[in-house]
Amino acid sequence: VQLQASGGGLVQAGGSLRLSCATSGRTFMAYTIGWFRQAPGKEREFVAAITRSGVRTPYADSVKGRFTISRDNAKNTMYLQMNSLKPEDTAVYYCAAGRGGSYSGGYEYWGQGTLVTVSS
Repeated sequence: VQLQASGGGLVQAGGSLRLSCATSGRTFMAYTIGWFRQAPGKEREFVAAITRSGVRTPYADSVKGRFTISRDNAKNTMYLQMNSLKPEDTAVYYCAAGRGGSYSGGYEYWGQGTLVTVSS
């Protein structure tokens, strides 16, 4: 199972970025796909997830109202639209596939991560 995260970069506070997570069709339709992030010196934390049927797991409080997760079944790709970015959103963002939930233990497969840096 392979997941390819992309779309990270440097953005000013208040700006937007859209992350993408591409995988195979079999993976995409078999698992819940989620986003986690890990800031320097901190533990990995849950951001958002979406099931194969399109049901969204409740967002992390820190991103609620600013981030939106979505999926394009035709492209086997999941997206994380990030608006109103804050410096504290700076982290490596990982997409993952698995049973789901808001804990990393619920995900068996992980992509390589994409770095998001938000400048103040």
